Amino acid sequence: MGAFYEKTKTFEQVRAEIRRRNYSYKTEGAYTNWITRYVRFHDFKHPKQLGKNEIVEFLNFLANDKNVAASTQNQALCALVFLYDHILDQPFGTLHDLKRAKKPKRLPVVLSQNEVSRVLQNMEGVKKLVVQLLYGAGMRISEALRLRVRDIDFEYRQIIVRNGKGLRDRVTILPEKLQPELKIHIQKVKNLHAKDLKKGYGSVVMPKALSRKYPNAETEFGWQYIFPSKTRAKDPRSGKWQRYHISGSSIQKAVKEAFQKAQIHKKSGCHTFRHSFATHPVRN
Repeated sequence: MGAFYEKTKTFEQVRAEIRRRNYSYKTEGAYTNWITRYVRFHDFKHPKQLGKNEIVEFLNFLANDKNVAASTQNQALCALVFLYDHILDQPFGTLHDLKRAKKPKRLPVVLSQNEVSRVLQNMEGVKKLVVQLLYGAGMRISEALRLRVRDIDFEYRQIIVRNGKGLRDRVTILPEKLQPELKIHIQKVKNLHAKDLKKGYGSVVMPKALSRKYPNAETEFGWQYIFPSKTRAKDPRSGKWQRYHISGSSIQKAVKEAFQKAQIHKKSGCHTFRHSFATHPVRN
């Protein structure tokens, strides 16, 4: 194992290339984890010594023996494509003997408007505001939490969702009903940012390309997260103490508790509100 990381520096190259392409920290962790598991599966042989057969063997093992979900197997495949295409410069092309994990055919769970109202009645504060955005703007939880102050356009009543699924930007609606509460919330964020600046902090994680182009922008208010964490944390990449956004798990937990209090027993979560957003306008 040590030889793979220390002598070839492949692992460090993977991290460097991921960061150069401005992939998320979550993607970096997932890709490096799958590459590690792939190498371990093949008795720590260097990936250069492995080819299509070994790649297929590993991916089929995940599907047949580990019974992973189709999305999980696909993530492992993406990690290996990244390794061989961008680091080793050995594209492996089509995998003809690959056994794809079965993707279950499930209809999305949709809440009625009454059910949405009951869930929201059992939430409060910032977490409720996040969920209202998921439902009112059709956003994914990760998209809502990554929102920055500059992404909210009150004049045009729209929200710019950056680096969404497929690393694409898009524009969605800003519900009129949420605007007063959102403006009050942003003022609180501004006050918090001012306090951080006075203490010598106030910087935020920036997209890498922009951090080089605008080195001082990380302390500007417009780049701050709409839903900042209550505490500062040390960025694992830069080593700076910065205020990140609140965690998705805290929102998921609050939503689960709200469903229980509302006595709604559908199998649902944060993403259910996005499905409901897409359905209700059609019904109305």
